[in-house]
Amino acid sequence: MSIRLRLALWCGLLFAAILLVVTAFSYAFHTRGHYDDLDRALITTASHTADEAATSPSAPELTEGTGGYRVILRLYAPDGQQVQASDDAGGVPAVDPRIVIAHPAGPAYDPLAGIAPPVTAPLPPAGSAFGIIASPAERWRVFVLPIRGNSPTSDISGYVEAFAPLGAIDYSMQVFRVFLIGLSVLGLAVALTGSWLIAGTALRPVARMVETADGIAHSRDLSQRIDTPRSNDEIGRLARTFNAMLASIEGAYTAQQRFVSDASHELRAPLTAIQANLDLLQRHPEMTDADRNEALAEAERESTRLTRLVADLLALARADAGLPLRVAVVDLDAVVLEVLTDARQLANGQMLTLGSFEPVQVRGDEDRLKQLLLILLDNALKYTPAQGEVTVGLRRLGDEAEIVVQDTGVGILEDALPHVFERFYRADPGRGRDPGGTGLGLSIADWIVRQHGGRIAIASRVGAGTTVTVHFPTTNAEHTAIPATSILKASR
Repeated sequence: MSIRLRLALWCGLLFAAILLVVTAFSYAFHTRGHYDDLDRALITTASHTADEAATSPSAPELTEGTGGYRVILRLYAPDGQQVQASDDAGGVPAVDPRIVIAHPAGPAYDPLAGIAPPVTAPLPPAGSAFGIIASPAERWRVFVLPIRGNSPTSDISGYVEAFAPLGAIDYSMQVFRVFLIGLSVLGLAVALTGSWLIAGTALRPVARMVETADGIAHSRDLSQRIDTPRSNDEIGRLARTFNAMLASIEGAYTAQQRFVSDASHELRAPLTAIQANLDLLQRHPEMTDADRNEALAEAERESTRLTRLVADLLALARADAGLPLRVAVVDLDAVVLEVLTDARQLANGQMLTLGSFEPVQVRGDEDRLKQLLLILLDNALKYTPAQGEVTVGLRRLGDEAEIVVQDTGVGILEDALPHVFERFYRADPGRGRDPGGTGLGLSIADWIVRQHGGRIAIASRVGAGTTVTVHFPTTNAEHTAIPATSILKASR
């Protein structure tokens, strides 16, 4: 069942419930009002006649009714014998007034009219009673009032019966019921039709979204967008969110395509070099030892580069898969000193200097933090010429630990700085020489920093060097500083 049909049905059911309540109470108030007015006219006429009979028992005046209703009267002796009657009382069935008082009838209206509160219900005098007489032609409403003397405790001297035909009111209420039922059915049909049309209009943007999504699914064209409504309602926000989602998916898809293309290119280069050297060795078995050793050395270098590239790709794949880190309290100062010691093997005449240094603890993965620092130092050493300087600093700034890796290398072009964390991106031209690099180091470094809840920033000027700043949230624990030399120097 479509949403449009469900909305139309729910609106129709709600309208039907409201219409049922309104119709029922309208009918009840209208119907009860008419029957109560008739009962009030019977009470008034009978009371007036009883007063006349009490004062003039020989020939009381039989009034014809009040309120425009036809009222027929009869007078009875205390033993139930009829004494006097109206001129038109001949067509009214005779009934003993004592039976009516002994077995009073309920209201003349149907039970549905009884749901209306008795706001205008007449109050009959004490000792009186209402009854209903059913004749073949129509129903009659009868009211019996005992005639007493001047005192309410006097003996009964007779009875007054007041009759009124119910045919006209019964017919009027029957027509009114049919009218209300027809009007309710018509109103419900209009409500259902209107709900169907309104739901269709309200859901038309959703239908366009479905068509767009279906077109994208079949064409795989992520550049398509849906028309955004001008309104700022739920449909408008859904449309804008849908477009934002498409833009995000398009960006991710484009980045994935570029990553696959770049990865294929990066993998092809070392594999081609290895294959070429192996083919050379196979085709020329008589080559000299020097040439053979050179070919094997080049194949080994490319194999090492290929191994490092695959390892970096695996690290990024794990990052994309959202694998959790092994988090524990880490002495960041000890990690910095350990990485500096390992980085001595990467130096080629550069000076490694330990700048400002403070004991700091963070929560994180020690292996990943070492990998981060090695990436930053490896990059700094690659792009710093011999006799240049690379400085590493660590200090606490409030609730954060700050790591600064600064070099005096070739620097990075200003236009390239926003892209240095992109995968396989290499700035050009100053950093074009990349001996054995994969173009993934800073992407991995950025992922490690973000996984630790930190942030990383790079500032650089061409020919003046580069500064990488990393901030991590720290723990509240304190520990003793580790002794460290102020300058680590290595050359090869």
